[in-house]
Amino acid sequence: QVNVVESGGGLVQAGDSLRLSCADPRRTFNNNAVGWFRQAPGKEREFVAAISWRGDSTNYQDSLKGRVTISRDNAASTVYLQMTSLKPEDTAVYYCAVGRSSYSGSNPSSYRYWGQGTQVTVSS
Repeated sequence: QVNVVESGGGLVQAGDSLRLSCADPRRTFNNNAVGWFRQAPGKEREFVAAISWRGDSTNYQDSLKGRVTISRDNAASTVYLQMTSLKPEDTAVYYCAVGRSSYSGSNPSSYRYWGQGTQVTVSS
């Protein structure tokens, strides 16, 4: 069963921007934080960003600060990940995950539900 659905990925050129969306058709957000992770070929899944239920707290991977922004619209049950100045090393499958509480950090074990991912490919 699908709990959250990612969209917005695609093939872009270096320097471009993308906005990924995480929709919640089964209403699993349920007062919980939401995070974004990514996994490149041959690499482990890594944390990108997280946002608290109320949107008053955000957390970013240090190396991505300044290039990514996470936001949420609870009325629309959607969380967004805006990415700018994309680089080839940003190429990965990006996953949305629902946290186990209203605040969640960078540890994947803090997240309960995962989407199937959306592919982002950045060409040089």
